Formats: sequence, structure tokens, C-alpha cells
Amino acid sequence: MDSQAGPSDTSRKRKAPPATDCNTTKSSRGASISKGKAKGKRKEDVIWPEYFDSLFKVFKALNTVLAFCSSRKHMATTFTVVRSSVESLLKQPLDLSKVAEIKALLPDIVKFAYIPRNELRVHGDSRVQSEDRGGRRDRSPDYGAFMESAPSSSRIGGPTEDEHVLILEFVDNAKGKKSANAGFALAPPPSLTPQAVQKLIEKRNLRFSQAVNELLHATSDSNDPVALLQSAAHDHIPVNPSTPSRASPFSDVKGKVAVPESKDRATIEAIINEIQTQGWYKGQIVDHRVFDAKASLMGTLDTPLSPRISQALKESRNITALYGHQVAAINAVSSGDNVIVSTSTASGKSVIYQLPVLKFLEEDADATAIFIYPTKALAQDQKAALEQLLCACPSLEHIKVATYDGDTPQDKRAVIRETTSVIFTNFDMLHASILPHEDLWRRFLKNLKIVAVDELHYYSDLFGSHVAMVMRRFRRVCAAVGNRRSRFVSCSATIAKPKQHMKDIFGIEDVVEIMEDGAPSGRKDFLVWNPPPLDAMDPTLGRHSSMSEAVGLMRFLMKRGVRCILFCKIRKTCELAMKTLRSDLSAEGRLDILNKVMSYRGGYSQEDRRRIEREAFSGQLLGIVATNALELGVDIGVLDAVIMLGFPVSVASFRQQAGRAGRRARDALAVFVADSLPIDQHYIEYPNELFDTPVKDLVIDLESKIILEAHLQCAAHEMPLTLEDEKYFGPLTKELCETKLSKDKDGWYHPHPKFLPYPARHIALRGVEEEKYVVIDVTKLGQAGGDGHIVEEVEVSRALFEIYEGAVFIHQGMTFVVKEVSHDSKQARVIRADVNFITQPRDFTNVDATQTHRIREIKASLCHAFYGRIELLTLVFGYFKIRNKKILDSVDLETPPWRRETTGFWIDVPKETLHLLKEKSINAAAAIHSAQHAILNRFAMRGDLHTECKVPEKEYRTTESQRKRPARLIFYDTAGKGGGVAGKAFDHVSEILTKAHERVAMCSCEEGCAECVNSPSCREGNVVSSKLGAFVVLKSLLGLPIDPDSIPEQYEEPLQGYQTIIEAPPVRAIVGVDVEKE
Repeated sequence: MDSQAGPSDTSRKRKAPPATDCNTTKSSRGASISKGKAKGKRKEDVIWPEYFDSLFKVFKALNTVLAFCSSRKHMATTFTVVRSSVESLLKQPLDLSKVAEIKALLPDIVKFAYIPRNELRVHGDSRVQSEDRGGRRDRSPDYGAFMESAPSSSRIGGPTEDEHVLILEFVDNAKGKKSANAGFALAPPPSLTPQAVQKLIEKRNLRFSQAVNELLHATSDSNDPVALLQSAAHDHIPVNPSTPSRASPFSDVKGKVAVPESKDRATIEAIINEIQTQGWYKGQIVDHRVFDAKASLMGTLDTPLSPRISQALKESRNITALYGHQVAAINAVSSGDNVIVSTSTASGKSVIYQLPVLKFLEEDADATAIFIYPTKALAQDQKAALEQLLCACPSLEHIKVATYDGDTPQDKRAVIRETTSVIFTNFDMLHASILPHEDLWRRFLKNLKIVAVDELHYYSDLFGSHVAMVMRRFRRVCAAVGNRRSRFVSCSATIAKPKQHMKDIFGIEDVVEIMEDGAPSGRKDFLVWNPPPLDAMDPTLGRHSSMSEAVGLMRFLMKRGVRCILFCKIRKTCELAMKTLRSDLSAEGRLDILNKVMSYRGGYSQEDRRRIEREAFSGQLLGIVATNALELGVDIGVLDAVIMLGFPVSVASFRQQAGRAGRRARDALAVFVADSLPIDQHYIEYPNELFDTPVKDLVIDLESKIILEAHLQCAAHEMPLTLEDEKYFGPLTKELCETKLSKDKDGWYHPHPKFLPYPARHIALRGVEEEKYVVIDVTKLGQAGGDGHIVEEVEVSRALFEIYEGAVFIHQGMTFVVKEVSHDSKQARVIRADVNFITQPRDFTNVDATQTHRIREIKASLCHAFYGRIELLTLVFGYFKIRNKKILDSVDLETPPWRRETTGFWIDVPKETLHLLKEKSINAAAAIHSAQHAILNRFAMRGDLHTECKVPEKEYRTTESQRKRPARLIFYDTAGKGGGVAGKAFDHVSEILTKAHERVAMCSCEEGCAECVNSPSCREGNVVSSKLGAFVVLKSLLGLPIDPDSIPEQYEEPLQGYQTIIEAPPVRAIVGVDVEKE
């Protein structure tokens, strides 16, 4: 995000308008008649017109029939079925308009609409399979039926009348018997007892009475409430999607209109005002901030550009003058300095290293440069930009540039080395391909003038620590071939200490830091958006889904010519959002918009990735649904709005994503759509923290012996080491060379034989590259002219949860059903099927300490910390079929377990502490989980340290689980990644524990926040959480006195249910382990 991210003198906060009160609701709002938060009165308190008594009879008949349907799990509530039953009760026909009037009274509770017919399907056909098949349900998916019902096509066409069915149902909390799994976010369709049915009927009847009372109270004497209701009901008469008409929430009341060009769209301010007039708007905007436009600050170069370069800038980019920060950086490079520029997104940072390269090439045709990027997409984008600039420069059209990454064919690499002047690459290639073969690159390296590293803030923690060592190896090789003149240039988003970060990464001291941003910026509006309650009168129903809100808002904006990007936290959410967009836009008949929307995430094939990038870079897309793969500075054209679906892990990431909009100094919009998770709702409560919280320092570990040794082995292979190389690798060089490398008779150090012949292969900068499953579409296989084709490749760690037999696999928003999986050949065969449910694996992961290698005392405590081998076991034993967060079916699977080994450390919770937690009715799993998060939050390299997150459906269940877990706080390194991060934390365990305890004790929040016991990266959303329990656990581990009387009980009665935590058994230690003193 730009430097205006936090509140400043030029920013102002707008108070969001309050949600409409029930007593002021007007029918002119459009779709609904009754909304509100106040308690409604019973019927006898208000005199009803006779019309409403008649309508109440219709409602009660509907209520009775639908309540009966609620007691039957698989009874579809199509209007045809419901209508005949209601007419039998009323002894008169049921008029469609009467149902529409009831819908107008209770818009958030009654669902009366056409849906695709296949939404009623759970299995391969439209009929529910028999419950009685030899005493068992047949769990096998009917793949043949899917193939018959769905074409093998990615084209989304308009639906036909036969493909939709009219349904009528209530969407309130019709609950059956108490769930045996109280913590589960999903629920099976209710199966109600007769008593529960009667209670549900009474509750709904009361809600109808309240709605009528609200309408009568809100109607002035000059208006007729009956006429108002009938008028509003017109908006609720369902129309088949095959007929051009109105549509769903977030759709236009004006009907289908052409999408305006981006340059012709309304202002963001006007669009926000329009949002607040929509019938579906219910006060979702809880915080609105405006940052005013900022004028540019220009500068003048000490040494002017040549006329040819100046002309090329004007022709290719319409640049006739440079911003102040660009001038300062180019002047510094011209003076021989190393530079880091830390300014806002879209401030023209790439010019800072591109123009000096052009100047060097004008002076010396043999000059070379290396541009390093964190992603292939960014490298492709910048390569195209430089090629355009070179083509416009008369003396440099012949200069060759090329990407050099994992996608570069082997047969083209030699040509690139010999003929290319500028290469676009990444640190992985520098480490594994260029440095190990430095003898082939000597021409290039001798003439190297500039090394530019873009998005330097990307490199931190374990990955950044590896990169720092690669840069030191690179500088050493350049010096060895006689080049000590290269300038190092880096660009970064706004970070806390850019100069220090560049010093850490590059291993250099003379760095010029430039942070004053001279680029202009347009007005930017920030919205914090909380999905509204399903029913303001009944908070127990929860809120609308953040997914539907974000996608609906994106549709609304795109129709007004606002080019949007929707950021999702994980790949699956990205595909689900794209799937929802496909469905909604198709239902509205807006194929003109759908054809300009794509999803972008990791995992796509090279061909798909390049195609999407071309369309994105050209600015032809109206909307992109993406993971953080596009969070970095790829120029994807004019973006007017950013929508963030859920809090994006960190405040720094939030600001980076928000900064993607308004890249051309136009007005822009950034919207944070909150999930229901605790971390998101914390920022709903305290939105100032999104703008005021300082960005945390980036961390690089230059003292890790594990990382340093690995890179010394590589450096020695590139060219033998001497102790003089300490100037590159630091004070640990001598110790590691003498103990870990091989020394020859002349005193040179070479790699240890066990790392030969290629030491670089023993280090994966981003972790060990996983094996991949190939997903193959076989829908047309066996048909005339048909064959299978690869959809994408999926890493093992994802494949386990996404491609089991019967799973719904989503690619570019299109659904496929997994027909067959071969774990031996790593292949999954899928068929194209337009199903309207998703699947979710039923799985568990155990994180178990298996062997102790080290024991360390905790200062002033009787407890010890242990370090050693950790075994991870993941098993997928089944899956759920899910629609609208309801479980349609549960299927068992037999899949092989996935086992991995890694290293980590653990601390056992004393038995006395477990007894105290139980006595105070504090859930032990929640206490341990929160204590683990508190420790991670105080550890600088927490991004590369993991813990065992507690799953709510297990920890809060009311039936006993056979899976008991030891009372143990456990932390581990990423399997296969190495780096010794857990070992680093273990070495400082007393200090980290103390900081965690102090933070929890001092934090002013009530139930936990991201500063104390919540983690934005928690896989289970911090649902299993207890700040008080974490405080007790941390206090006990530090050996601090605990006064039981000072700890309040969490419930009036002793803790009910079954405990999943048991006393931790000892872990076998290797021979000769002594306790290390603090």
C-alpha cells in the first residue's frame, strides 16, 4: 500500500451511516418491508387490518408444511410439493402473490426463488439413494450419472427453463437434537422431534406477528399498509432465470446495462453512495476512511538522460519527467552507490534500475544486468516493459533480454548466457543454476553493471536468510572473476527499516536509503465491511457469508465499470469465489462480464499461467480473483478496486494488497470483507489498528549454523574457500570450515564428499520441492475424437485434501468430480460435472514427539523444554458433501496415511496445571492452543515455525473422542525445509516464554487478539481459544506462583463433556543427553 496507508494530516475518517431502524424503514427502500433490531410486539398489542389476519392463516399453513419438511432430512421443498400440501390445509388455492407478500415481510428468513435443478442433487442422479440397502447407505458416487448430466465443456452458457426449479423454504435455525459435535462449523440437515417441530412452528408464527407489527408501526396514517406490502411484494415474485429479469442481491434494479469503460465510470465516492441506497445494503460498512489525493513531486537528474532514452521513455510510457524519488535513486546509482527505494505501490520504482541499465548499454554494448523477482509473473511483466522501452530506443533495439527461470527450456539456456544483455530471474535459479556453473557465466558476470532485486520485503524469515547467503556467494563469485564494480539496487514496499534490511540481504554496508515518495496518488476510500445478520431480530442465526458478500460486491462494482481484484487467502477459496461468480453472472445473463473475469493462483500449468498473465497485463480483464500471487507489483492494468476476502494474515499484507488499486493516480477503493473468525472480528471492533499499527521489522537470521554450513558447502564447490572469505560469510566461517568441510594440503576448503557432486541440490530455498499429482480430465475419453488432457498439477500436500475419489475439484471456477486416484502413478482422473455442492475432507493430523535429542531448563522453573524428532501423520478418512454450510452426505474413504519427519521442540504441561484448569472449567485444549499462539507471536521467525492447532469439531464435541492428545505445547519446522528455526526458538525458550506471559498479562483485550493469543495463520481460525487458560499455562511453565482463588471459573457448573487432553507421557531420549542450563 502507499505511504498514505495510515491516518495522516490528509486523511479523514467518515462515520458509516447506521443500519436502518425498524421504525423508519420505508417501502421505497425497495425489496423489503420489515427490518429492525427492536423487539416486535405480539399481535394482541396492535389491531391488525383483516387482510393481515387472512395472510397469517396462509403463513401458518406454510409454516406447518415447511416445519414438517424440516423434520425429514431429504425432503426437497419445491414449490410444487409445498403448494399442494398448503392448499389441502387451507381448502383454497395458494396464490403466488401471497407467498411473495410473506417474503416481503420476512425477506431474510423466507427463500422463494428459482435455483438450478442440480442443486437438489446430492448423488449422481436427482433421486436420493436408498437409506435401506442391506442396512447400509450406498456411499459410492454415481460417476456415470454425472457424465450424462454434464457436458465436458468449460463454456458457461445461459440456463434453460428445464434446468431450474422453484423452491420455498425457511432459512432460519431449524435445529434438531443437540449436535454431537458442538464445535463443528457445518451442520447436517436437521431431523426434528415432534416437540421441536411444534416449538419451531410457534417461533416462526411469533416472528410473523412481529414483522406485521413493525410494518404497522412504521406506516404513517396517510399510507395503507396493505398497499405498501402488495407493492413491495412485486419485487419478490420469482422469475425463471431464463427470462430476462431482476435477480439476486447485489444485482441492478435497472436491469442489464452495458458496462462503461473504466475511464467513463462514476467516481468511487458516487458508487459508495449508491451502494448505501441499495435494498440489500444493511449497514455492512462499519468503518469508512478517505485519504485525499496527493500531488507529484518532481526532480531533475544531475546528468540528463540522452535524447534517445528520453524519447524512448516518452514514446513507450508517456514519461516526460521523473519523480523526486526516481531522480534521487538514479543519481545515487550514477555516483556508484548501492540504493534501496521504499515507496508506495505503483510509484514507478522499476524505472530506477531500468534507466541506468539503458545508460550503461549506450556506453558499453557488452554491459549486462540481472533483474531478480520473487515470482515468475512479475518477471514476465517487467520483461515486457523493458522490451517495450528498448524497442522505442533507436540505438538499443538490438539488445536481447530473456527470462531465465525453471520454465526456460534447457536447449535455450546456452544461447541466453552468450547473447543476452539482461536476464530476468529469481534467487532459486541464481542458487541452483547460475552459481554452480559460474564458469559458463563468466562473460556475463565480468560485464555485470547492475543487480536489481525487486520486492525486497518479500525476502525475510527462513527464505530471506537463505537468500542472504546466496547474495554473499554471488558477490564472492563476481569478485573472483574481477568484477567489484556492480551496483546493487533494490525496491520495496513501505517497510520499517529498509536500509538495514538491504544490508542484511546483500551483506554490504554502503547503502543509500530513499523513502520520500514523489509519485502522485488519487483519492482512496477504505471500507471495513462486516456481513449483515441473517435476521436482525434473531442473532443466533449468524451472519451472511463473507464469500457471498465479497462476490456480490465485486459483481456490483464490475457492472459499473470498476475494475476489481478479489484477494483470497488460499487457493480453494479462490476457486470457490470464481465458481460463485460463474454461477451468479450466468444466472443474471451477464456473460459479457463473465468473459472478462479470471482466477489466478499458484498451481496452474505454465500455458494457463502465461495466458492469464497476457490478458491481465493487457488490461482486458474486468475482474481477477487471486491469491497473494498477485499481491506483488505486477502491473495488471488499471485497477480501481481491491476486495480482500478475510484478513490477509498481516497488517503489512493488508496494506500491500490495498495498494494494488489506483495505480494510475485515479480514485480507488479498498474493501476488507471480514470473515466470522475471531481475528477478523477483532479488526471490525478495532479498525484503527489496520491503519495505525506499525509494520513489524523484517527478520533475517545470519547466525544459523545450519543455513550457513549448507551455503558454505555450495560456495566451496563454486570455488574453494579460504578463511579470508569470512568477510562474506561472517565470524562462524572458520569454525564451520574446519569442522564441516574438507581441507586440502594447500589450505583450501572444499565441500564435504557427502554433498558432492552438486551441493546446491541439498538446499531448497523455499523448502523441498514436493512430488505432484497430475489431474487429468477424462470426460471425453472413449468418445469419437476425444482424449484426456491435463487440467493441472497438484502438490502432494494439497492433493491429500483435494483429489480423493468422489471429491469435487475446482479449476477456474469449473467443477470436476474425481473418478479415480492412483497413488502409485500420482494421477487423478476427473470428469467435468456441474455439481452444486462441494466436498470437504474428514481428516486429522497428529504431531508427535518421537525422540529427545536435547533438554533445556526453563529459567526459575521445574519444567524443561525438549528438542528432537517430530513425526507428522495426516489421514483423510472420509469427506462431507456440503451445500450452504449444510452437510448433505458423509462418505467414508480408505486412503494411505501421509507421514513426514521433522525437528521441533516441546514443553509438557504439569499435571497440577491440568487439574487446576479442570477445576476452573477451563478447556485444556483451548488453553494449550492459545499458549502456543502466544509463544509464536513473540518469536521473530514465527512464519517458519508451526504448531498443532486444535480443531473445534473435536475439542468441543459432546460425545467422547477416541483421539486423545498429550498435554504438550509443541512446535516444529516445516518438513523438508530445514533451517533450524525450531532449534533457534528452543535456544531462547525462557526468553520467549517470559515475553509471551507478559504480553498476555498486559493485553487489554477480553478474549484474545493478534497481539496475544490469536494467530492470523491459525489453520482452525482461533476458534478453540482461551486467553485465561493460556495465562495459567504460561505462568505454570515459568514456575510463577498461581493463586487458584484469583482465577475465575469460566462457567457456573463444572466443565461438561469429554476432555481430549491427557497427561503427556515422557519421550524417549538418545543416550547421553544432559540438561542444558539457562
